[in-house]
Amino acid sequence: MKTTTKYVDKIYKLTRDTAPLSLTLASRHTKRFPLLWFDEKNGINKALRYARNQNSPFQDEQDDNAILEPIVFEDGFLSVPKNNQVLQKFLEYHPGKGRIYVEVDKAKEASDVVENLNLEVDALIEARQLTVDQVENVGRVLFQQDVTRMTTSELRRDILVFAKNQPKDFLMLLQDPMLKMNATIQGFFDKNILQLRNQNKEVWFNTPSNKKKMLNVPYGEDPVYMVVSFFESEDGVEVLKHLSGLAKNME
Repeated sequence: MKTTTKYVDKIYKLTRDTAPLSLTLASRHTKRFPLLWFDEKNGINKALRYARNQNSPFQDEQDDNAILEPIVFEDGFLSVPKNNQVLQKFLEYHPGKGRIYVEVDKAKEASDVVENLNLEVDALIEARQLTVDQVENVGRVLFQQDVTRMTTSELRRDILVFAKNQPKDFLMLLQDPMLKMNATIQGFFDKNILQLRNQNKEVWFNTPSNKKKMLNVPYGEDPVYMVVSFFESEDGVEVLKHLSGLAKNME
């Protein structure tokens, strides 16, 4: 069964996102600006040249009547109709493909948009279904501030906005098994029963019966992560219970 080639209009866009977005693309091979495509079958480099009145983008396959035309991207884009197959072929072989410009894949772009929208919807649904306790836990970890000074509506609003703008990060946070622990520790800092001192290099107790230093924070480490590690140790289990009791009495 003979396969019929389907010719379609194509759109190309410049890879750079900054001005200027207009560009005249090199359209012929010269010694100063070589435009070569390597023919792996025959092991040779073939010179490229765009001529609208020719059937091939390769100079050695063109006749002496080649009419050269500039290739100009306007506002970052170049539209090539299906009846200009030689330009589509030229752009396929051009060494600047992928570096200077890319072909717009509408199907892939649509798929990416759908995927991102689905991710956003999933994140917003999860954010909307959070209980009051979960809202406070998530808020403490996300915003690292005393959420007791905010109303539940304010917290939900900020969490929904975060979920909409950064859905992937939000969903990953919800899947973090340490979310509740991180929120608990942030709550200790919010209630000032733990303190960061010496430019966040030290964590200190600040309870009525204990004003001692808990631990040093190594350079580049997250203080909350270090406190989590301490609480997971044998010595830290009882300390966690004690601080949790103090925090609950302060509510």
